[in-house]
Formats: sequence, C-alpha cells, structure tokens
Amino acid sequence: MALDFVAGCIGGAAGVLVGHPFDTVKVRLQVQNVDKPLYRGTFHCFQSIVRQESMFGLYKGIGSPMMGLTFINAIVFGVQGNAMRFLGHDTPLNQFLAGAAAGAIQCVICCPMELAKTRMQMQGTGEKKSKRKLYKNSLDCLLRIYNKEGVRGINRGMLTTFIRETPGFGVYFLAYDVLTRSLGCEPDDPYMIPKLLFAGGMSGIASWISTYPVDVIKSRLQADGVGGVNQYNGIADCVRQSWKREGWRVFTRGLTSTLLRAFPVNATTFATVTLFLMYMRGEDEGVMKDCEPAPHALQQQAQPSSL
Repeated sequence: MALDFVAGCIGGAAGVLVGHPFDTVKVRLQVQNVDKPLYRGTFHCFQSIVRQESMFGLYKGIGSPMMGLTFINAIVFGVQGNAMRFLGHDTPLNQFLAGAAAGAIQCVICCPMELAKTRMQMQGTGEKKSKRKLYKNSLDCLLRIYNKEGVRGINRGMLTTFIRETPGFGVYFLAYDVLTRSLGCEPDDPYMIPKLLFAGGMSGIASWISTYPVDVIKSRLQADGVGGVNQYNGIADCVRQSWKREGWRVFTRGLTSTLLRAFPVNATTFATVTLFLMYMRGEDEGVMKDCEPAPHALQQQAQPSSL
C-alpha cells in the first residue's frame, strides 16, 4: 500500500503539471455566457488567457488538484486493489466494478477540490492582475465558501461528481486493462513505454467521452454564484436552462480541450505509476511477466489513476 501511495503521488503530480492549462481552458469554455461569449473556441481561449492574464493564468487553481490528488490517488489505489481481491477473478466486468467503486469513494475529496479549482480558475477572467481577488488561494477559497454556506457549500456538485466519477473510473480501468493486454507490453519489449503511454492516453479519452455531458453540468453548478447571483436551482434546472438556451451542443462545450488534455495527462500518469511500481517491485519479486497494472502484475496494489 505504501508503494501505491508514493506512485500515485508521483504520477498524479506529473499529470497535473502536464494537463492543468487545458483544464483551465475547458472550464472557461463550459461556463462562459453564451449571449456574450469571451472565447470563440479552444485555441482562441488559450491565446486569450495567455495574452490577457499571462502564462500564469493557465495555472490558476493548480494548488487544489496538486494537494487533492495525493489523497485521491491513495484512495483510488487502495479501494480498487481491495475490490479486485474481494471479487477474486480478473475479468472485464470486475475491472469495471472495482474502478467504479474507487471512483465513487474518492468523490469525498474530489468534489471540494474541483469546486476550489473551478472558482480559482474563474477568478480574474480577462485580467492580467486582478483588481480585487476574492480568494487568495485554494484553501482560502474553501474556507470562505464554508463560512458562508457551510458543509453543503463546499460539497456543491457532489451528486454530479458522483454520477461522473463512478462510471468514468470504471471505463478508465477497464480500457487500460484491455489495451495493455491487447498490446502485449512486456518488460523486455523495446516499445513498452510507447505502448504504456498510448494505453494510458486512450483510457483517459474513453473515460472522459463516456461521462462528459455530466462534467459540463458539474462545472456550471460549481461556478454558479461566483458573481453573487445563483442562476440554477439544481441539476435538473441547470440541464433544462442549458438545453433551452444552447441546445445539445452545450454538452460538448470544452470537449476539444478536454481530450487534448486527457491523452498526455493520463499517458504520463499511467506510464509513471506503472514504471515506478515495476521498478520497485522488481527488486523483490524479480522480472515481471506482464506490465499491466491489473491483478497479474499489481494484485497486491491497485491500478494507477488520474481523473
């Protein structure tokens, strides 16, 4: 379990550094006012943030995921590994169920973390130096929300997070398991690392596509009230208003930046965690027969993750 925790920290941090700029673009596109849009698309949003807010604008809110992913990965690894041992058999269905269980439980940390990240990313939109910062950092953001709205406030979007993460992590682990088996990556394979990167990247893409519409609603609910006025009364009201004003395309808003982020982030995370575990366990267990972070190779630990 200690190795899982360390590997998760390393892989999670690497994934955050690679993907956070794309996440900032995704959130801005998801929550912008459709009547007065600031950005025409993914690349225009990216250019506008850099031009108006400098490169640091792309890393707004990074403190929250950097802190939260340590605990999230530890929870995911432990739950997924124990779930696989409890289920007993390494089957595609069990891979999905174990991943789904891990995704559901880590929502306790993921939801407040993403709330703070979203609020920080929306702060000072279009300004190089915010004239008045509502939040000093991610922790200050959560404390202010808690003081104003209580426990319910810092768990805003919990249900949508649960709906997104549960099947999303199931697809995530299932896709990685299937791809690594199909590619047959072996420790002595000269193309093992590219195969790991490809499997991890595609797993991330599959996971995001499977639940992306829910993520749009989650982002809108968590960003709601930033200006002091709440626009939505709940999930159903958010879906209804978004559909009425923007049509079905609202549920794909920001998808391009998400997929551009998903591949390098998950490729980096999965490859980093898998290679770290292979190296550490190789000293005690000899050469591994398979590089998959499935029960064949990591039965005593959970598989790597980054959502």
